[in-house]
Amino acid sequence: MKVIVTSTGPGLDDELDPRFGRCQYFLLVDSESMQVLESISNEGVMAAGGAGIQAGQLAANKGAEVVITGNVGPNAIQTLQAAGIGVYLAPSGTVRQAIEAFKQEALEGVSSPTVDAHYGMAGPETAQQTTGMGFGMGRGMGVGRGMGMGRGMGMGRGMIYQNTPPANSEVSQLRSEIDDLKKDLAEMKEMLKKLAH
Repeated sequence: MKVIVTSTGPGLDDELDPRFGRCQYFLLVDSESMQVLESISNEGVMAAGGAGIQAGQLAANKGAEVVITGNVGPNAIQTLQAAGIGVYLAPSGTVRQAIEAFKQEALEGVSSPTVDAHYGMAGPETAQQTTGMGFGMGRGMGVGRGMGMGRGMGMGRGMIYQNTPPANSEVSQLRSEIDDLKKDLAEMKEMLKKLAH
């Protein structure tokens, strides 16, 4: 069976990463032979949003039947369920130990989120929230509404979440800014197409 396990490193003896969408690595493993089929460095680890969906799509594209992780957010669980992928929680240990526990039916299967959206944006270290330079929501010099290509280097307020979910108003604001960024990106792509011709 093809299993994807979230990991802090590229091997079976690396520690399980408790984050799904923002883990360091995804290990695609054949649970019967315990062979690592593929070690994938997670490009979504620092994503401002959509990391859970992207990670769920990666699991589906790799043909995984099961995901083993420490936690899973609302977008990720929806994506994984839509793809028919089972989700199991391993509290800690190595990737090898997590797969062995799964094979012994010692892991809890889940069908709902275990954390709120944007869990683990700054890493798995502590459960606190601090203010400072954020993940690209600053209003810098850029294209469109002043949000393009600035990557948060403007004077805007950024939030760094460390295992503390944002308040609902902040989530709404982030979603609105993400939608604006998507519109800006689409406009930039159109401009690039016109310039290329």
